[in-house]
Amino acid sequence: MRKKPLLIGAAAVVVVGVVLGGMALRGGGDKTLRVETQKADRQKIVQKVSATGTIQPKTQVKISADVSAKITRLPIVEGQWVEKGELLVELDRERYVAAVESAEANVRAARAQATLVDQNMKQAEREFTRSKELVAQNLESEAVFEDKQSAYQVEVARYDAARNQVEQAEAALKQARDDLSKTTIYSPMAGTISDLRKEQGEIAIGSQFQEDVVLVIADLSEMEAQVNVDENDIVTVAIGHEAEIEVDALPDQILKGTVYEIANSANVDAAGTSDQKTEFEVKISIINPPESLRPGMTASADVLTKTNENALSVPIQSVALRAIDQLTMKGESREDAEERYEADRDGFVEVVFCVEEGRAIAKQVKTGIQSDELIEILEGLEEGAEVVTGSYRAISKDLGNGALVTVSNETSVTDNE
Repeated sequence: MRKKPLLIGAAAVVVVGVVLGGMALRGGGDKTLRVETQKADRQKIVQKVSATGTIQPKTQVKISADVSAKITRLPIVEGQWVEKGELLVELDRERYVAAVESAEANVRAARAQATLVDQNMKQAEREFTRSKELVAQNLESEAVFEDKQSAYQVEVARYDAARNQVEQAEAALKQARDDLSKTTIYSPMAGTISDLRKEQGEIAIGSQFQEDVVLVIADLSEMEAQVNVDENDIVTVAIGHEAEIEVDALPDQILKGTVYEIANSANVDAAGTSDQKTEFEVKISIINPPESLRPGMTASADVLTKTNENALSVPIQSVALRAIDQLTMKGESREDAEERYEADRDGFVEVVFCVEEGRAIAKQVKTGIQSDELIEILEGLEEGAEVVTGSYRAISKDLGNGALVTVSNETSVTDNE
């Protein structure tokens, strides 16, 4: 929850009041308003940030085929428990077996060619060495020597090329065997088949082209709530904060959790439109999740961001916004009010009305954290002060600084209109 959104309605009322007749609030005239009051006291305040999202396993793996083929065997069903290393999917192997056999033949041919070239190279080397000796003894011409030298160099180059061909053939064989091995998929973890998206006989496209999930394995013993927090609230959320989680499918149950991950980048929905929202994903680990909890369930969470066990507090509706002109008392000038109140950059003063000697006196306050019902007062109010808490219309619109009031703490329908 944030202070600005809660007070924005009051600010709008103030603006309208100023335009239509803010001066009528000075001193409240001679009319006596009936109000309700409450003593400002110290209470525990817990500030929360609310967010919505879905339930997901903390650990889940999407299983896709790395090669494209028809599913020939699918020995699992949705909801089944599987152990690590257990067979999940078997694809048609025929094409990949043939590719391996072809690659093996290419390797044998390349090795045979390399052996032949190696023998030729060694023969050329012997002739070159013999010619070199004969030239040294002036028993053979330089021209013959150069021919044999060139022949040897050619055979060396041919041998290098043959060795490269062997390496290429071996690499192709390795790839073919790897593709063949991927026609059987085994479970990378122990868990539950939470989502089975294909049936036996369907084609697995292969993840090298696009994501084509066959099934999802999840550890349902550890669950989390993935919620989206507004950008204005995310600065108050920290890892380790406790949270209360409600799941639509599990009414009357409040689950406990702890924030363990906060996204660094925002998700922007409906960008460029009036509905644009900037939110950050927050993951909340659920403590002792019930067995009935399932992935995809809608959830809402209240993250407990701040707590003050002994905060001087008043009801939220007691805090109002007033312009300086609305805070001038009967017989005062605007300058007199400006000496007692300091407006914010928008021209408003945050006040609480206290009853003193039958009149409502506006006290400028500085507020802190807030819960659903209470707001912390940091400055401007003493403990035990009699604070106006109702009616809402009186606080937001009718009540002027110094107005005559009658305290009636019996709630009526009329007072709360």
